[in-house]
Amino acid sequence: MPAALSLPTLFSRLAVLACVWSALGASAAQVDVAGVKLNDTLDLRGSTLQLNGAGVRYKAVFKVYAAGLYVGKKVSTPEEALAAPGPKRVAITMLRDIDADELGRFFTKGVEENSPKSEMVNLIPGLLRMGRMFSDQKQLKAGDTFTIDWLPGTGTLVTVRGVPQPDPVKEPAFFNALLRIWLGPAPADWKLKDALLGK
Repeated sequence: MPAALSLPTLFSRLAVLACVWSALGASAAQVDVAGVKLNDTLDLRGSTLQLNGAGVRYKAVFKVYAAGLYVGKKVSTPEEALAAPGPKRVAITMLRDIDADELGRFFTKGVEENSPKSEMVNLIPGLLRMGRMFSDQKQLKAGDTFTIDWLPGTGTLVTVRGVPQPDPVKEPAFFNALLRIWLGPAPADWKLKDALLGK
């Protein structure tokens, strides 16, 4: 019959078990996309958002970035994503080095290809501001992150490498125009579109 454990030994083993369970819980609360860890949920200005879907943007055979879409309630269509109330986030982690100007041009082209022509005039000031922001960054390296947040009452806020960029764009149409880069009728990557919608 095994000897009874002393209280210090018992507490020590319980502490180890607690750490193991904690680690298991942490890993279960993340999704791995091409080596990038995305949390299942996050807090954005007091609102809990959940990861709707995540995937990789490819250009030819090359992985460019990993992206995740966060919303308050799961959506499965572009229309639901665009209409979803409350804060939203697109989280992007670069998987290769890229000239920031080039990425800015990709974004502008994506907006042009997926926005109604009647909206483009109103989107130009926001696109020019975003173009300047990318130009100021010079280069984004593998592992660099940036987020595009929709914050009701504040607008579209871009945060690069953890640093919020000045002057959010207040019009809701601008965030939706950016979201259409990935979810519009001519998305940047069809497989990524499906992945962001949880398909």
